[in-house]
Amino acid sequence: MPLHLKLHTTPEVPLEAECICPDRMRGLSIDDINRLIVFHGNREMHLADFFECSGNNDGDIRVAGDLVNVKHVGSTMSFGLITIEGDIGVHAGAAMSGGKILIEGNASDWLAPEMLGGEIEVRGNAGHLVGSGYRGSTVGMQGGEIFIHGNVKNETGHCMRRGLIVVGGTSGDFTGVNMLAGTIIVIGEMGTRTGAGMKRGSIISLTKTSILPTFSLACNYSPVFIKQYLHYLLKKGYDIDSKIINGHFERWCGDAVELNRGEVLLYAD
Repeated sequence: MPLHLKLHTTPEVPLEAECICPDRMRGLSIDDINRLIVFHGNREMHLADFFECSGNNDGDIRVAGDLVNVKHVGSTMSFGLITIEGDIGVHAGAAMSGGKILIEGNASDWLAPEMLGGEIEVRGNAGHLVGSGYRGSTVGMQGGEIFIHGNVKNETGHCMRRGLIVVGGTSGDFTGVNMLAGTIIVIGEMGTRTGAGMKRGSIISLTKTSILPTFSLACNYSPVFIKQYLHYLLKKGYDIDSKIINGHFERWCGDAVELNRGEVLLYAD
C-alpha cells in the first residue's frame, strides 16, 4: 500500500517540502514522517501541519491536494515513485538521480532543474525552464527522461548536457538555448530562437519552425535514430503519424556563434 499524503491546509506562501521524497522518508514511521521539517516561507514547521499522512512507507508516495504552492517535491530523489494527483509547484524533481515522478496535472516553472537521472512524466502542461540549469550555472539536465504531454513555455533544456526531453504540445521561445548535448523532441509548434547558443545536441521538431541565421542547412535525409525515438514515443502514449516516422528531415547545423556542432532536425515532408 502506498504512502498517502493529503494536503489539509493550503499554504498561504510557498511551502518548501524537500522532505516529500522516498530517500528522506526511508525507514521512518508515520509519526516520524509527520515530524519532518518543512518551511512555510521562513517559518520552520512540520509536515503534519499541512498534510494528513496514512498508508505504508514502501517507496511509493501519492500526494493529493492543491499543490501549486508546494515546492521541491522529489528533490534529489534516487529511487521509488511519487505520484502527484493534480498540479505541482516549482522545482519538482530538482537534481533527482533515479525513480519516477508522475504528475497527473500541470507542473510549474523549473521542473527538474539539473536533473541527473530517473524519469518525470507530466500529463498536462509545464512552465518555463524545464530540465534547465539555474541562473548563472552552465550545467542543466545531465541525464534521465522528461515526458510532457501538453505544452511548455520558454527555455526548455537551457544548458542541457545529457538526457531526453519530449514535449507533446507546443514549446515556447529559446528551446535548447545554450544546449551542450542531449535530445529535445517537440511534437507541436515551436517558438522563436530555437537552439540559440547551442554547442552540441539534437533538437527534433515534427513541425516547421523558424531557424536562426546562424544555422546552415546540411542535408535532407531520413535518420534511423529518429524512427527509433518515435517508435519509443508511441509506446509512451504520444500520437505520432506513421508518415512522420518514415518521413524525411532537414538537418540544420549550428549554432555558428559557438562550436557549430549542434543540430536542429525539422520534419520536411
